[in-house]
Amino acid sequence: MIGKMIGAAVGARVAEKARGGIGGTGGALVGALAVPLLRRLGPVGLITVALGGYAASRMSGKR
Repeated sequence: MIGKMIGAAVGARVAEKARGGIGGTGGALVGALAVPLLRRLGPVGLITVALGGYAASRMSGKR
């Protein structure tokens, strides 16, 4: 429970500073949902998600 609250607070702060369509509330929801998801993925899944996000970022930057 504490992890979800910390994730929500961090997600809200990141969303406020990011230049996307996500607001503070959306960032809080993403942060709260990310904590249990990352806990289930483990280290290999976390690396895979990070590499996938990086690849998606690079592909969208070329457009």
